[in-house]
Amino acid sequence: MEKSFKLTVQYATDSKDVPARPLFRRWVKAALMQEAEIVLRIVDEAEGCELNHQFRNKEYATNVLTFVYDDMQPLTGDIVLCAPVVSKEAQQQHKNLTAHYAHLTVHGILHLQGYDHIEEAEAVVMEQMETQILARLGYDDPYTEHGNAISPQ
Repeated sequence: MEKSFKLTVQYATDSKDVPARPLFRRWVKAALMQEAEIVLRIVDEAEGCELNHQFRNKEYATNVLTFVYDDMQPLTGDIVLCAPVVSKEAQQQHKNLTAHYAHLTVHGILHLQGYDHIEEAEAVVMEQMETQILARLGYDDPYTEHGNAISPQ
């Protein structure tokens, strides 16, 4: 049975190469295993840096942040993607930008559902799930050529 979800996509960036709402919706739907209400916000570097500082005490913008507000049904939370960081990573790692956005969106959705990659065993499970979901969506394994590109720790 397909899980229902509400998705709000907020574009708070000047970046012109950010995917359209239907793609984000497709990626969220592919990774979501329960009912959810999600806000996906695409930000510029200043907001990404401020959020990472405020919530993780890190002094830089990261590619994706996930905030879980309620892990009951429906699951509620926010996912923040920093457009300049995502774009820079895709260039540096010679990845297709849309595929990188798909990967980071799936990654954020899995975090929202309680998956993590702090411990090696957890990382293996999460990476396998990401790879399988992305393959179903028609994207290559994001870990094969350039290693783990999720976020600096």
